[in-house]
Amino acid sequence: MKNLELVTLEKAAPQIQEIFDALKKKIGMVPNLYATAANSPAALKGILAFGDSLRRGEFSKKEIEAVALAISQENGCEYCLAAHTAVGKMVGFSEDETLALRDGSIGDTKLNALTKLAKGITVTAGYPSQELIAGFFEVGYTKAALVELIGHVALNVFNNYLNHIADTPIDFPEAKKLIQKQSA
Repeated sequence: MKNLELVTLEKAAPQIQEIFDALKKKIGMVPNLYATAANSPAALKGILAFGDSLRRGEFSKKEIEAVALAISQENGCEYCLAAHTAVGKMVGFSEDETLALRDGSIGDTKLNALTKLAKGITVTAGYPSQELIAGFFEVGYTKAALVELIGHVALNVFNNYLNHIADTPIDFPEAKKLIQKQSA
């Protein structure tokens, strides 16, 4: 038995059907992440509202996808890696850039500082090094951006963990695997 099932449009409560209809209109589909989150109408509404609010903040679409790719890689979420690779390409990243964002080798100084801090927050459960935070500010990010980054980390971790527990079926093209670097 699966821990969580996908909620279909036909089985969804009326309030969820409205959300599904809006998602279909906006993005052409109901991603399986949202169909899984719909097991809890409150959770689905919460992640959508939180995400919408954060998208109106300090970060560009590319920066938001960079953070999502870095965190999803850190958490090993194959569903989110697939989804954010696809969306990352839609907002202007190349395939190679999506891989570089995931493995921490992106050449863009600002994106590098952003994704390193996002990973630092994730792996330390909210206790990144002061060096990572200083690097974030040095490339021009603000205190508001720091608070919003924490929000993006929290939202992505929630989505990653939901997908892990639900074993959410991937409904995007699978993301390429990173090549493991050989140590010398």
